Amino acid sequence: MDKDILSAISNLLDEKLNPIKEDISGLKEDVFSLKEDVSGLKEDVSGLKEDISGLKGDVSSLKGDVSSLKEDVKFIKIQQKEHGRILRILEDKAITNKAEHDNMCNEISHLSAKVENMRKDLATVEIVTARNMENIANLKVIK
Repeated sequence: MDKDILSAISNLLDEKLNPIKEDISGLKEDVFSLKEDVSGLKEDVSGLKEDISGLKGDVSSLKGDVSSLKEDVKFIKIQQKEHGRILRILEDKAITNKAEHDNMCNEISHLSAKVENMRKDLATVEIVTARNMENIANLKVIK
């Protein structure tokens, strides 16, 4: 009878423990699935870390480029100021040259008028000289 009782208890325990075993088996599968998911997440995090590292390098490179551009802009501004000063000087010289040119044009006009008057005077002198020569020739003939 002890064997029957033990067998019955064993059967009863098997019946009661079977769902627990199945639950444990299901939990083991869930844990295994979670481990796989965690492993996948670790890989994703590792990939993200690499991407972030690459982005940090890109940002560092961009900072260097921006710094270089700032220096270039600084020098360009300095050159613009110098060019502005040079342009103002050239404008002043151009104004001075224009004034001198206009003055020379006026003087040339006055000189042209004087030369024209001198030509007229020379023509008059030539006419008078020719008359004088004629008068001298007439006087020589009379003598």
